[in-house]
Amino acid sequence: MFQKLLYWISKPLVLSYTGTALKMDVHKQEQLPAGAKIIAANHPSTTDPFFVASMLRTQSFILINNLLFQVPVLGEYLRRSGHIPVIAGNGQAALDVALEHLAQGHTVMIFPEGDLSPENGGFQDPRTGVARLALLSGAPVIPVGIYLQRERCRTIRSKVKGNDEYGRWYLHGPYTVTVGRPLHFRGDVENRPYVRTVAETVMHHIIEMARLSEQRMTQTPTPLASLPESL
Repeated sequence: MFQKLLYWISKPLVLSYTGTALKMDVHKQEQLPAGAKIIAANHPSTTDPFFVASMLRTQSFILINNLLFQVPVLGEYLRRSGHIPVIAGNGQAALDVALEHLAQGHTVMIFPEGDLSPENGGFQDPRTGVARLALLSGAPVIPVGIYLQRERCRTIRSKVKGNDEYGRWYLHGPYTVTVGRPLHFRGDVENRPYVRTVAETVMHHIIEMARLSEQRMTQTPTPLASLPESL
């Protein structure tokens, strides 16, 4: 109950910010399905979880690097909001919590790259968490592609347990998002090559959505590669 209350209190604040400081442009290829779903996005900035969540009509539970939970004030907000810390070396614990949320019909958000995208552009290779979530839950994966102006990102230092940690924060400027059609996957989660293929398929769709976002922002259309079908 407290998590829902905090969500409804914070949502107008985030929407107000994205509506003023950001020139947020969201295009959905179709409406998001009701019930359990997995939002899977690329990760050019530390602020992506908050901005992507702001476009959803329902509360989402986000898998976030545990380091952010150690940042004063922000970490307390993340914990009280019910978001899911991903601890290095213990990713399965985060997936187990995410699966519980999906079983209850909730929305889970994950960034398959597992870290910020390369600072100079491009994408990290996907990790397999998104594939395992999809195969174990049966929930559809919604690919989301983000494009922003990298030169506007600001590196901000935070003290985390005595160590300097750096985030790449996007505080103002154009922020373009394309939401793709749901992807459905079935298969054996113990089949590692297949799980890797599912993760790469999801990432391919995310990249194509990010390219569509780039085209809308820059107005310079480029040919798109054909997308693989859901497996």
